[in-house]
This record gives sequence, C-alpha cells and structure tokens, in this order.
Amino acid sequence: MLLGAASDDVALAFIELGAIAIGLAVLARLSDRLGVSPIPAYLLAGVVFGEGGLAAPSLSADFLELAAEIGVVLLLLTLGLEYSAGELADGVKSGWRAGVLDLALNATPGVLAAVALGWSAEAAVLLAGVTYISSSGVIAKVLADLGRLGNRETPSVLSVLVLEDLAMAAYLPVVGVMLAGRPFSEGVVSIVLALSVAGIVLLAALRFGPQLTKVLHARTDEAVLLGLIGTTLLVAGIAQQLDVSAAVGAFLVGIALSGPLQERMTTLVEPLRDLFAAVFFVLFGFSIDPATLPDVILPALGLAVVTALTKVATGWYAAGRVGAGPKGRMRAGSVLVARGEFSIVIAGLALAAGVEPDLVPLAGAYVLILAVTGPILTRFADRLVPTPAPVPAPGPLGS
Repeated sequence: MLLGAASDDVALAFIELGAIAIGLAVLARLSDRLGVSPIPAYLLAGVVFGEGGLAAPSLSADFLELAAEIGVVLLLLTLGLEYSAGELADGVKSGWRAGVLDLALNATPGVLAAVALGWSAEAAVLLAGVTYISSSGVIAKVLADLGRLGNRETPSVLSVLVLEDLAMAAYLPVVGVMLAGRPFSEGVVSIVLALSVAGIVLLAALRFGPQLTKVLHARTDEAVLLGLIGTTLLVAGIAQQLDVSAAVGAFLVGIALSGPLQERMTTLVEPLRDLFAAVFFVLFGFSIDPATLPDVILPALGLAVVTALTKVATGWYAAGRVGAGPKGRMRAGSVLVARGEFSIVIAGLALAAGVEPDLVPLAGAYVLILAVTGPILTRFADRLVPTPAPVPAPGPLGS
C-alpha cells in the first residue's frame, strides 16, 4: 500500500515536472522569436501558476528551492568563467568608487520610502537592502542571452556585482543580529568572519587558480563536468556555511579557472545552467501571491521607477570609468536594474521576524516589476542612446 502511494507521488511529480519543462520550452521559443530574454516570461508564468495562482504544483518546496539555488550557483559559475582572477581584482580595485555610489544611490530610496510609509527603523534597514542589491542571477542570464559577456562595459558591471555581494556579506549578519535583538558585538564578529572568508577565497583563486585548472583537466568531458560541478558546489556550500553568499563562492571558482579549459567548461555547463536557472526564475514567481499585489502596486511602482534610474546612473558612471562609450554605459546601467534573489531573501527575513506586514508584498511587487522590465530595458538599451550624426567630409578647397 505504502509502495503504491509512493509510486503515485513519484508519477505525479514526473507529470508536473514534465508539464513545467514543456511550458518553459514554449516560453523560451516565443522569447527567442521576439528577440528578448526568456526571464520575464518565466517570472510571469511563476506568478500565474504559483501560490494563489491558477494551478500551484504539489512538488516538494525543498526540492524546488534546492534546484533554484543550484541554478543561481551555475549562473554565477559561468559568469566567472568569462574572466580571470587578475581581471576581477583590477576591476574591484578600480571600481570601488562606483560601489560607494551604488550604495548611496540605491539604498537611500528604500530608507526614504520606509520613512514616508511610517515604518519602523528595522523595516527601513530591510527595505534599503531590497532596493540596493541587483540580481546577479538575472544579470548573468541576460548577459549570456544577449551575447554581451565579452563587451567592454561588462567588467565594470561585474565589479559592481562583486562589491554588492561583499556588502551583503556584511549586511546580512547585521540584520540577523538586529532582528534577533542580540548584542552588536556578535554582528561585528559575523561581519569580520564573512569578509575574511571572501578575501581568503579571492586570494586563493589568484594564487592557486592554475593548479586548480590542471587538477580539473581530463580527457573526457564527463570527468571535466563532474569535477567542475563537484568543486563548485563544495566551495559554494562552504561559503554559504560561513555566511558568505554561495553565489560569490561559485563566481570565484569560475574566475580561478583559466586557459583553454575555460571555454570547454563553459560549453559543458551551459545546458545545466539553463535548466536550473529556469527553475530558479519560475520558483521566484511561485513565491509571489497575486492577491497581495494590488494594495502595494503604486508604492512599489514608484520605488521601481526611482531605483531603476539610480541603477542606470550607477552603471553609467562605472562603465565610463573603463572607457565605455554612451551606448556601452547605457547597457551597463540598464542591466543593473533587475532585482531578484537577495531582495527576496531580505523580505523573507522581515516575514520571519514579523517586521511590517506590508514589506513582504511590497518587496515582491517591486522585485517582480524590475525583474521583468530590467531584461527588456537591457535588450533595447542601445536604442535609448541616439547615434551621433556622421561628421561630413570637408569639401574641396575653395568650395
């Protein structure tokens, strides 16, 4: 009897997974024909069919969350494979000013919005985090979909993302201490530990990257892929355990690898990345209950407009410092607009702590707006900057 019940559960899970995969395939084809990233379609499908939607799946939440986390890890791994550790270090060293500007421009609107809504200081700190942090997962997918990983402005985008993730390594322990009412000294210890671990991993990538590449090199693709995935998940898990983002750990594994093996690894991991990343975006949509959106849509929309402009300003400044032209600067700014996984994590902390009940639906609506419009804006960023008129050639002398 139990075996029969278990078999029925497995059959239902297979049917639901198959239906989800087919639906995503259709959305991916439609997006490809329209020439846009499939991310907005995945997100909206998750909202329509997820919690409070038309037909929420009965699949295990733990299974979907794990698959989604793997998707983010693989997105950041492939992003890291595009660059060397030296390029990253140079980008962070030269891009710290853009990182400071990013924090000032994008955290401040969250604080001001919370004050305007009459929320508590704790809610203001949380909403500042929601509006500050861009979505590394969405951005990595958009850059890959649009073929912009090798663009001149992309390293400046990466340096902003890395600085944001390092800021989160300090922010999340502080928020945890604040919400739990523990002594401030515990927060200081957590910050020092998290930043130290991130620094050690970065130094290890700089120092031992070539050796890691040699270890993972193998004659068969199967051995290379298994070694790469195993190493990435191991480092990501250790980083997460030490209060550093798993995404940062995966990104640093990618940049630690160098030489001709990089291209081979990228080719091998791309199908897995696309599969798990699609699950991540759909699950994110599942987490948003459509019934909660109408009451918060206006403040979320206003906040989205303001912080979209401040992110564009951040990217414009960061790309300008590496010599990108107006179109490249607009591409860098527009791709930073998308918010995603970290913002939802912060909203989840608010939910668990019982801080301001409207913060969670507001954050959900805000992130949904920017996660959908960000990739679309990026797709057409070049058209937002007018092409300068050609300078006419000088006429013949005496004319």
